Amino acid sequence: MKSILFLGALLATLPAAAATPAAPAQTRSCHLPGVEEALRCLTLPVPLEPGKPATLNLHVTIAPALRQGARPDPLFVLAGGPGEAGSDVLPLLSTAFRRVRATRDIVFIDQRGTGLSGKLDCPSDSDEDAQLSDLEADAALRRCIAASKAPFAAYTTAAAARDIEAVRRALGFGRINLWGGSYGTRLAQAYARAYPAGVRTLTLDAVAAPDQVIPAGGHDAQAALDRLFAQCASDAACAHAYPNLRGEFDALVARLDAGPLTLNLPDPRTARQVDVTMTSARLLDTVRNMLYSPADARRLPFLVHSASAGRWQPFVARRNLAADFAAEGAPATLLHLAVVCAEDMPRFTPALAAADASPLTRTLADRLKGLCRAMNVPAVPYVAPTRIAAPALLLSGALDPVTPPRRAQDAARFMAKAQLLTAPNVGHGVSQLGCAPRLLRAFLDRPEASIDGACLNEIPAPTFQLGSAGPQP
Repeated sequence: MKSILFLGALLATLPAAAATPAAPAQTRSCHLPGVEEALRCLTLPVPLEPGKPATLNLHVTIAPALRQGARPDPLFVLAGGPGEAGSDVLPLLSTAFRRVRATRDIVFIDQRGTGLSGKLDCPSDSDEDAQLSDLEADAALRRCIAASKAPFAAYTTAAAARDIEAVRRALGFGRINLWGGSYGTRLAQAYARAYPAGVRTLTLDAVAAPDQVIPAGGHDAQAALDRLFAQCASDAACAHAYPNLRGEFDALVARLDAGPLTLNLPDPRTARQVDVTMTSARLLDTVRNMLYSPADARRLPFLVHSASAGRWQPFVARRNLAADFAAEGAPATLLHLAVVCAEDMPRFTPALAAADASPLTRTLADRLKGLCRAMNVPAVPYVAPTRIAAPALLLSGALDPVTPPRRAQDAARFMAKAQLLTAPNVGHGVSQLGCAPRLLRAFLDRPEASIDGACLNEIPAPTFQLGSAGPQP
C-alpha cells in the first residue's frame, strides 16, 4: 500500500449508478505473481472518455470466496499511489483479507494507467538511474513524458471511479463493499459520492481527507520525524547509542545543503567501487519514505549516526532498495503525475506551501512544478465533498507521516456513519496487522454494529536498530 506520495483530489459529480446487467461477464482462469493458486481474471474494454469507443482494456482480478454460497456483496480493493495496481497488492489476500475471503469474493482492479491496465511508466535501469544527478533524472523523466502518446487528461480520479462502476456492472454485482488504501481511500470516497446506490460499506485504511493536498505534507512528515527522535531519546538503549541523534541529522542536512557530496564506496548490490552523489534532496526523500513503516523508521537512527561518522554505505543501500525491485511492481510514474498535476498541484498555492514548510518536503513542490509543466494537463476543479451515507470504517496509524489520524477525522466529518480506529504503534497501513483482519470481517458482517478496536493497541512497537546486525531482538 505504500505510495510515492499518494495524491488525488477530484470528487466530481458523476452519473448515478446504472442498473446491474442480468448476465455477468465471463472470466478466465489466471495465475499472477504473489499468489500461488489460480484466480479469475477479466479484461474489460472501457472508453478513455465518456461517450467515446472503448479503447482501454481494464484488468480485473477476482479471488472467489473460499466457502460455498458466497455472500452477494463482494469486496472491491482499490490500491494506493496513485500508480499502484490491484494486481500489485494481491499478497493482501493472505494477510488483510484472509478472514473476509471466507465468505466474500475479493475483486482487485488495476486502475487505468497502472499494472495490466495499460501501465503509464518510463523505462528504468536501476544501475544507470543510481548514477544520475537530480537534474539528469528529471530531464530523463521529461523526455519520457514527451515521448508518451497517452492522453494524460483522461487519467483522473473521476475516470477511475467510472471504471469501478463499469466493473461492478460487468460482473453482475449489486451493492459492493469498498476497501481503499492510501490514495485508494480518496478513490473510494469519490466512487461512493458518484454512485451511492452501488455502495454497501467503505473500509478506508490510511485515510485521505477530501480537501487534502499533497505534497502539502510537510507538517505531518515533520511530526512523524520529531516523534521518532523523541521515542529514541526515551528508549534507554537508543538514547545511549545515539545521544545526539537530532544534532547529527541537522548537521547532515546542513552539510548537504551547502553542496552535493561525492561518495566513493562499494555498490551495495554488486560490490563494485562506484561514485555516488548524495544531495540533501536524496537524503530527505529517503528519510521521508522510511517514516511510512515504523519498522523501517527505527533503522533511521543507525543510518543517520553511521552517515554522520562518514559511513554512508548503510544509508546508500537503503536508498537503493526501491531501485532493486523497480521492475514489475513499481508504481506507474506517468499515471501518478497525471493525477497529481491535474488534481493537487493547482491547489498547492504559495500560501499553503509557506504554512506547511518542512525540510522533508521542501524540494518536492519545485520538482513537481517542472514535471507538471511537461505533463501539460488541464487543472481539475475541486468540488466540495457531499455527505456519504454508507457505513464506513476508518483505520489510521498514529505514526503515519502522510495520513495520520487527523486526516481520518477530517474525512469523517462528511460521513453519516463513520467509525474511527487508531493503532498507536503503526504507520501507513493497518489492515494486515494484528487483529485488523478480524475487525475487517466483523465490520463487513455487521456494518451497523460498533467495532471494538482496543486490540489494535496490542500491536507492538518495533525495536530500534543499534548496530550493523539489525534491530534488537
